[in-house]
Amino acid sequence: MEREFFARQPDAVARMLLGKLLVRRLEGGVRAGIIIEVEPYFGAEDPASRARRGGDLARVMCGEVCTALVYGVHRQWLLNVVAHEPGLCGAILIRGILPVDPGTLKPLGREVLGPGRVTRYFSVDKALHRTYLCDEDSPLRILDGLTFDDECISRSPRVGVREDLPIPLNFRIRRECLTREDF
Repeated sequence: MEREFFARQPDAVARMLLGKLLVRRLEGGVRAGIIIEVEPYFGAEDPASRARRGGDLARVMCGEVCTALVYGVHRQWLLNVVAHEPGLCGAILIRGILPVDPGTLKPLGREVLGPGRVTRYFSVDKALHRTYLCDEDSPLRILDGLTFDDECISRSPRVGVREDLPIPLNFRIRRECLTREDF
């Protein structure tokens, strides 16, 4: 993926991330998954955003797009990718993937749902915080994958937030669109 892909409003990038391929290089090989669920977060005006608290997370959210934002919640690491228009803040939480063979994109099993499960599957921890995901040599990358039509996308409120924006910002590929044989 190119940096420019991420230099847009977080909700627009979030919708377009569905179907993209998240790839993690490990010593034992490569793990890959099609991104199937995401949630965008905005700057300090977003009541559920980490940018409201200031500090390092806010600086990263307002910094270079296509950068990994990794932080811990409830003893789990969460993976976000920074995405925003110039001069603004934003990031997209990766909430779910479908594990696939990196060469063929054929599914390898059931969906991995929940941001903590996603990071465990990919062995993501704080060491990957601030990793630039658009670099060919990066141990964690986002690549082009599959395209899903709008009828395959559901929208709902973000999961587990106490105070949210008035629009549904959880984007997910519908399960029936993941069971097709035409992958």
